[in-house]
Amino acid sequence: MRAYVVNEYAHPSKLPLSLDTPTPAPKVDEVIVDVYSAGLNYFDILQAQGKYQTQPPFPWVLGAEFAGKIAEDSPIPKGCPFKRGDRVFGSAQGCYADKVAAKANSLLPLPDNVSFDQGAGLYITWATSYEALVGRANLKAGEWILVHAAAGGVGIAAVQLAKAVGAKVIAAAGSSEKLDVCRRYGGADHAINYNNKDWPKEVMKLTGGKGVDVVYDPVGHVRDSLKCIAFKGRFLIIGFAGGSIPELKLNLVLLKNVSLIGLLWGNYSKLEPTRVVTVWKELLALLASNKVKPVMYSKIYPLEEMGQGLIALEQRKTWGKVIVHVKDENKRIAAKL
Repeated sequence: MRAYVVNEYAHPSKLPLSLDTPTPAPKVDEVIVDVYSAGLNYFDILQAQGKYQTQPPFPWVLGAEFAGKIAEDSPIPKGCPFKRGDRVFGSAQGCYADKVAAKANSLLPLPDNVSFDQGAGLYITWATSYEALVGRANLKAGEWILVHAAAGGVGIAAVQLAKAVGAKVIAAAGSSEKLDVCRRYGGADHAINYNNKDWPKEVMKLTGGKGVDVVYDPVGHVRDSLKCIAFKGRFLIIGFAGGSIPELKLNLVLLKNVSLIGLLWGNYSKLEPTRVVTVWKELLALLASNKVKPVMYSKIYPLEEMGQGLIALEQRKTWGKVIVHVKDENKRIAAKL
């Protein structure tokens, strides 16, 4: 099968596509999934270079987020809720390939109204934003929220989910094109460019001098965001895509009674697995209702161009979720006729 095999650490753009990688051998609790589409994530860039907190032993296959079908030759573990041919999505190491081995109990059914390309970016991105807004910040209808990197994968999901809750959304991004994405695909009420040094004043003006009730920050814009957060505001720390971890003077946190709230969704499967079940039950219902819809970057990369997609992501040239298209279902079906 085709796969991006990591034999030594290097930037993912330097990885060759192997054409004869053996099909993964599933463990007793795993199934084999035919990968139709895979989601590109910033941590893939770090992992390929040995800079991520999770580093598999060599050799290993890159990629962690996917959508596809349970393979026709896959074993079905006892108690598995799926059968061969079922449409699923999930996360498992090694999905920049034609097939991946995944724990059966970690997979989720892909809703009928969601394509494989759309589904490939759901598992990490949407659960992160949902738990942050609903589970941790307890965002309510009528509240103001500022979403940083709002045109990115987790950002555009956060904008849509905040609107579904009934919040008033200020989307922040770094270009006019991305601000347009926030309005057009996310439904943001307002959009501001944080390359404008006075953007905190703009937020204060939009909120009538009150400031935002919630800040959603996957970048690291902590200092300036504290200038425009409301009294008793909740600050969601999602990540540091800006490239550095900010040091924080706590005087504004004290003066405004601000709550700093961290969110690392990857910890939930081990530390709070029952919450994972709840989050996905509620998210799948939202997706099936068409109240929210996955947003993908306008270019879908073929598997052969995975490296180019990650370069574009790294250089912040993309918006929405960036997807690698592995297998075309229509062509596969046509070949059988």
